[in-house]
Amino acid sequence: MVSLFSLVTAETCLTSLWSVQMVSFNVPYNPDGWGPPEAPVPLGSHHLQHAPYAPFSKADKLGRIADWTRNPFPSRPSGRGGADASVFDLAFGDESLGAADDDSSFRLVDGRPAPRHPRFGPRWRFQQQRQLPQRKDEEVEARRREAEKERQRRDRLYNQNRAGGGQRREAAAFRSSVDIQPEWAMLDQIPFSTFSKLSYAVGEPEDLVACGAVEFYDRTYDRVNPKSDRKLERFKNRTFFKVTTTDDPVIRRLANEDKATVFATDTILAALMCSPRSVYSWDIVVQRVGNKLFFDKRDGSQLDLLSVNETSQEPLPEAKEDINSAYSLSVEAAYVNQNFSQQVLVRDGNRIAFEEPNPFASESEEPASVGYRYRRWKLDENISLVARCEVHGAMVDTKGGRSLLTINALNEFDPKYSGVDWRQKLETQRGAVLATELKNNANKLARWTAQALLSGADVMKLGYVSRAHPRDHFNHVILSVQGYKPREFAMQINLNTSNMWGIVKSIVDLCLKLNEGKYVLVKDPAKPQVRIYEVPADAFENDYVEEPLPEEEQVQPPTEEESTATSAAVAASKDAEEKDADV
Repeated sequence: MVSLFSLVTAETCLTSLWSVQMVSFNVPYNPDGWGPPEAPVPLGSHHLQHAPYAPFSKADKLGRIADWTRNPFPSRPSGRGGADASVFDLAFGDESLGAADDDSSFRLVDGRPAPRHPRFGPRWRFQQQRQLPQRKDEEVEARRREAEKERQRRDRLYNQNRAGGGQRREAAAFRSSVDIQPEWAMLDQIPFSTFSKLSYAVGEPEDLVACGAVEFYDRTYDRVNPKSDRKLERFKNRTFFKVTTTDDPVIRRLANEDKATVFATDTILAALMCSPRSVYSWDIVVQRVGNKLFFDKRDGSQLDLLSVNETSQEPLPEAKEDINSAYSLSVEAAYVNQNFSQQVLVRDGNRIAFEEPNPFASESEEPASVGYRYRRWKLDENISLVARCEVHGAMVDTKGGRSLLTINALNEFDPKYSGVDWRQKLETQRGAVLATELKNNANKLARWTAQALLSGADVMKLGYVSRAHPRDHFNHVILSVQGYKPREFAMQINLNTSNMWGIVKSIVDLCLKLNEGKYVLVKDPAKPQVRIYEVPADAFENDYVEEPLPEEEQVQPPTEEESTATSAAVAASKDAEEKDADV
């Protein structure tokens, strides 16, 4: 309730105010009712003659109507004003037109003193540079745009890979590994989706014959790291054999002795077992002779080479003569793998010799350290399979026993393609390097693991070999060597042995139903499926031209002169780069 003193005080103040600034005005009288009269009233001399008026909406900010705190004599005239200023703020003329904008742009400023930074120190000179502050919402928007671009790029590459279109791979990679002739009859085509559902369990294999000799593994390579790498040597005096099934004298002998129904090699079986992971085209020749089945490979087949970045999303150069093309990298990987498998062994003459000597080497040749184990698996009551499996070395364990090894090498050609630099990540993030290789070379690693399981090796040694320079494909260095147990590594890469044998069993059953003759299994270059063709009996013979590349287009092994010249050119380019950096 308002007190009497308050009312008296308010009346006194109003009386004094009207006494100082009293303006006479006339209020028109409306005899017909309340409100202003209907007829217009003429303006008097005390009315505002030229008051500006502009239409406005209810959402517009009108500004001040009356402000008793304004300074009528500003220290400097305001230069702002214009069409966007409030036309109703007329207290002090044009100088107050920007008052509403002043209020809308007002921000609270931190009045605390700025922290004192040391004037001398390692970061002092960088702190002197004034940087424009960036709004937080702009940073978030920039990150969102970058993430959206990266997502679109991944989707585009994924769709190109799935559809087989675009220029993701070079033309030779999407071309069939063998030229399909018009007289060939296609009998069946099997999609890879049916392979994933297969499962078959086989028992332990039986060793029939063992040939060759292997050397012992040099344990000093387990301590190799990127800081103390070793140069990859070349073994030109040792002979490596890539003999197909029907040209193997031991398999011919076993076939004559009726030891099995199906004959193959570990390379061919691994290609069949890991076929759902393959991207490039490959082919396997199948010969039905009587009640026996022989799985062969052609001379110069893609199975003799090692694919590089087969399952990667990044495209490879299209030019065949480029050192980073798919075919050039395959040849380079094959040479690196062969030389690495011999360099990590102790070459002191101490070997483990098997029952029989190397069946492919003559007396004048020095064979590589390879042991051949001819093993037999029983697929069912009437079908047995014999495969020639390879081991590359031996190792003495802590208990004094001997373990057999398979030795393979992954090769790095350019960190820009993989996105992971081995020299920087191998010591601290070896798991990330292996995960990247599993993504880019899933088929190759699965084949090596399948071959180790077939041969019965106790350990599989995996080497990391990189180029001495990204543009020098002649010289390489060993950065690291890692050992794995085949069964544990198979579980790590999600390789199911039951599914592997299920694929082999289904293909064997299908081929045994065919008539006697020659057939070829071809992986479709653009689709995940395998096709079976019936071919003439003289197909793929010596006089049958069926090579995927002519001899003059194939990448030849480097000579000593080329290697020396390339090393000198690389050294000169490095010196030029260092001089440019100094300048």
